[in-house]
Amino acid sequence: MTDLHSPDPAQLRAWLLGAARREPAAFRLLYDATSPRLYGFALRILGKPELAEEALQDGFVAIWDHAGSYETALAAPLTWMATIVRHKALDLLRRSGHALEIDAGRFDNEVLEAARDPGATPPEALATSREARRLAWCLSALEGMQRQVVGLAFFHDLSHSEVAQQLALPLGTVKTWIRRSLERLKTCLARGDLP
Repeated sequence: MTDLHSPDPAQLRAWLLGAARREPAAFRLLYDATSPRLYGFALRILGKPELAEEALQDGFVAIWDHAGSYETALAAPLTWMATIVRHKALDLLRRSGHALEIDAGRFDNEVLEAARDPGATPPEALATSREARRLAWCLSALEGMQRQVVGLAFFHDLSHSEVAQQLALPLGTVKTWIRRSLERLKTCLARGDLP
């Protein structure tokens, strides 16, 4: 039996595979095992139970629709599903007109927390933790506004024009900052920089 607090990643993968084959029973088990955690995640983003429920529902519709595209090598099952629910929650925030802002210290912690998978094996957790720390370190090396632009574009999934609108910047400036910041991040990550 799967523990609701730490679902077994192998079991989640099996249920996702079942959902990809359109097996309602597998999808129901997947939902039962992960919905409490994903709901809590959406609630932290949205702050309102009714919005978190909507994000969760939209997220599970997307999980059902895209279960066949899940790739084991790219993310743990719960991480993949949390990313989908997060996107749905951010979509709800955008539609409601809330401005998205990034607090630098909280941003680093969110990067590290998002990379954690409670069901990961110790070697997987260690590798992910190193990668997350490296990414957070490289992001911290970016200047304030460039970091804000990258965060809004990639962690809040905003388009370049939405970022420009949120920050009241010219679109060309946003595109340039994102391109330059990604080049700096790529270089930093390739070097394996860490404090």
